[in-house]
Amino acid sequence: MKKVMDEDLIYEILSVVGEIPEGKVATYGQIAKLIGRDKNARLVGKVLSHAEYYGKYPCHRVVNHAGRLVPGWNKDFYY
Repeated sequence: MKKVMDEDLIYEILSVVGEIPEGKVATYGQIAKLIGRDKNARLVGKVLSHAEYYGKYPCHRVVNHAGRLVPGWNKDFYY
């Protein structure tokens, strides 16, 4: 059975990503903490993997815990 994500949660995550200033980055874990879901960094990653369906967001400013972009990141989907 497929789980459906709450749209409010999706837009909350995307809103935080949209607030990351140019020249700065945030980790998936930092974003999870900002929305009150400390242990849900993977949830943030899942939402961002489908971000192109919700508009253009600076997903390239979100990095993993080691400070790197995830493998398979496609810059054509984001600005």
